[in-house]
Amino acid sequence: MAYQTISPATGEVILTFNEISDKELESAVAQAQITYQSDWSRRKISDRAKVVSAAASRLREHGEEYARYLTLEMGKLIAEARAEVALSADILDYYASRAEDYLKPQLIPGAPGSSVETLPLGIILGVEPWNFPYYQLARVAGPQLMVGNVVIIKHAGSVPQSALAFARLFEGPDAPLGIYTNIFASFDQVGRLIDDTRIRGATVTGSERAGAAVAERAGRNLKKSVMELGGSDPFIVLEDAPLEATLDNALWGRMNNTGQSCVASKRFIVIGKERGKAFLVGLTARMGALKVGDPNDEATTLGPVSSENAMKGLLHQIDVARNAGAKVVLGGGRVNRSGFYVEATILTEISKDNPIYRQELFGPVASFYVVDTEDEAIALANATPFGLGGSVFTADLDRGRRVADRIESGMVFINHPTWTAPALPFGGVKNSGYGRELSDLGFGEFVNRRLVSVSPVGAPPPSVNQAG
Repeated sequence: MAYQTISPATGEVILTFNEISDKELESAVAQAQITYQSDWSRRKISDRAKVVSAAASRLREHGEEYARYLTLEMGKLIAEARAEVALSADILDYYASRAEDYLKPQLIPGAPGSSVETLPLGIILGVEPWNFPYYQLARVAGPQLMVGNVVIIKHAGSVPQSALAFARLFEGPDAPLGIYTNIFASFDQVGRLIDDTRIRGATVTGSERAGAAVAERAGRNLKKSVMELGGSDPFIVLEDAPLEATLDNALWGRMNNTGQSCVASKRFIVIGKERGKAFLVGLTARMGALKVGDPNDEATTLGPVSSENAMKGLLHQIDVARNAGAKVVLGGGRVNRSGFYVEATILTEISKDNPIYRQELFGPVASFYVVDTEDEAIALANATPFGLGGSVFTADLDRGRRVADRIESGMVFINHPTWTAPALPFGGVKNSGYGRELSDLGFGEFVNRRLVSVSPVGAPPPSVNQAG
């Protein structure tokens, strides 16, 4: 596969990188294994924390440089790029500061002398996407390095400079070679890595197709995997939700990262016809007022999508939806300028047999629905193969919780679009994948939860009735 920096703002090919050779790949895996066995897994947690904290400090110190890579390679608005840098540094610091508590042996109630220890497994392979080039890496590197694992990362082909920049964070004087390894690998090489006995687990953030392929191969090798896949998050507006504040959240929820987020608010579901009309007017005005421009310009509020393929794919989905009866009330086309720009778009009158009724729209395109009842809103929210996040907006928090309880998702937010923070567990159900990242749960996916049971000296063997 190609590893290239192509500016989404201009379409210009800026840099091309060679794939790793099989010999270089073997050397990288061998080094990672040596480092894991002889050094990293044996270090004190406090010593590992110094390395991870130092990486966070470097990321903040060079924040502007790192933000510019994101804007260059995937077209992220510069303010959002800075925010991603800050969030990624926060995640690294979160694990560095909390690992000591998270990794304490847990005593087992009712079983004197017995406890559960949390131990590392070895090399963890990460296959990561382009939409949040540092955040996706931080939420793997932070917990895995702190628990004592080492990581090998195959990043997306469109963000090679971002991938290299993040890897440099772990090149300090106290960081041994091999704790964090970036590889520009082919799909075939990734498959062979999953088969390699030295690789003890695989985590994927990406499409259903990529996740299924890795999960199948990992399963054949009896290896643990974590899948963070697509999403089509519902944004439910109950009758009593304050209109203006909810509209402001709707714009942010749909348009953050130019809509290229698995947890973006993608399907707006408003209860009540009159409320629906007012909400559509407000959302159309807000999305229509976005300013197209260079993502490096602070005044730009609508940047490009990440690639030409992403642009073409999104425009094709809009055309298919229109041909199947959907109404385009805003946008619907390509912006007339160089680069990969798609107009902010709103689609309504989407029938159940319209292909986009069940598809994920990964970009600045919103699906809009009006229903009559709460039950209809919940049924529509759940009428998707995905189950990542969701949000409910209401002035009645108790009612909001009741509605949230009925949404089939791994995360649900009340009066806030789905989002992420170091302390919040992240993950979904259904076709959105399985497993969790971030929070204390981020430690629990790729570890050996080892039982240690101590009996008094001279204790007799168990009787027949005690045998398990």
